[in-house]
Amino acid sequence: MNPTLRIIFMGTPDFAVPSLDILLQNNYNVVGVVTAPDKPAGRGQQLNQSAVKKYAVEKNLKILQPEKLKAPEFINELQSLEANLFIVVAFRMLPEIVWQMPKFGTFNLHASLLPQYRGAAPINWAVINGEKETGVSTFFLQHEIDTGNIILQEKINIVDNDNAGTVHDKLMNIGSGLVLKTVKEIEENKVEQIAQILNLKSEISLKHAPKIFKETCLIDWNKTAEEINNLIRGLSPYPTAFTYLNGKILKIFAAEINREVVNFSQAQFNNTENSSSKTQILSDNKSILSFKCADKWLNVLELQLEGKKRMRTEEFLKGFKF
Repeated sequence: MNPTLRIIFMGTPDFAVPSLDILLQNNYNVVGVVTAPDKPAGRGQQLNQSAVKKYAVEKNLKILQPEKLKAPEFINELQSLEANLFIVVAFRMLPEIVWQMPKFGTFNLHASLLPQYRGAAPINWAVINGEKETGVSTFFLQHEIDTGNIILQEKINIVDNDNAGTVHDKLMNIGSGLVLKTVKEIEENKVEQIAQILNLKSEISLKHAPKIFKETCLIDWNKTAEEINNLIRGLSPYPTAFTYLNGKILKIFAAEINREVVNFSQAQFNNTENSSSKTQILSDNKSILSFKCADKWLNVLELQLEGKKRMRTEEFLKGFKF
């Protein structure tokens, strides 16, 4: 065990678990894990533990689950652990009283190449906007969210068949390695911080990554096929792009741009909750379901109609005829 660093790790979802795991695998002294409180979930409303908590329980780590991050009892408990480095991966916004506490500071792993895509949903928005690359950044926390000095970054390519889920998994894995490299640089006093503004070319504008809301997920069929396909990819598998099929929500998980003009039976469907807006579709009632966009047609490959299970289009068309 490394005797010089005493680390408190803060994180909640699956994305954070490999970063915590790699610290333990390399014998770093994690003196506490801060994660979200257990929440009731499912029909039985049983308390559900975060992915980070489940892992921490398995490894017999000390766990803190504060409701309020400024609560005196939580602050006192943090101080009592005498940590000198805090690491944040997919957690809540920290108050200054917390992130200023440790001697070596508090650093965050963010799933974008900062300063691009600051915000709550960087993976989704990078795919929605059709980016060809993204990455992970570690940076020291300061007052404004996601604006601190960059420590390290690593890039990945986004390929055409990637969606938010596959990019998430790639960044989760390379992110854990970046966390380890960052800890080693801090430990060896080799950190070279770069101000985020210096990491941006003057001719490039900043793109943001705000929280995804339901209205973000509603498909506008007046946009191009490429824009709509990127939206579908960027919201798959969650929270999922959707349209309305005669009053019912139709979630779309995967699609492809139709490169050929096909002459199948045509129909119209209601793509809003009311009947005022119509969109054209093509289908052979066997395996092809194609939606009219502004410029081309988009073939839906995987979908879920409200009240039904998620399925491939050919399976869907066995029970739904146009």
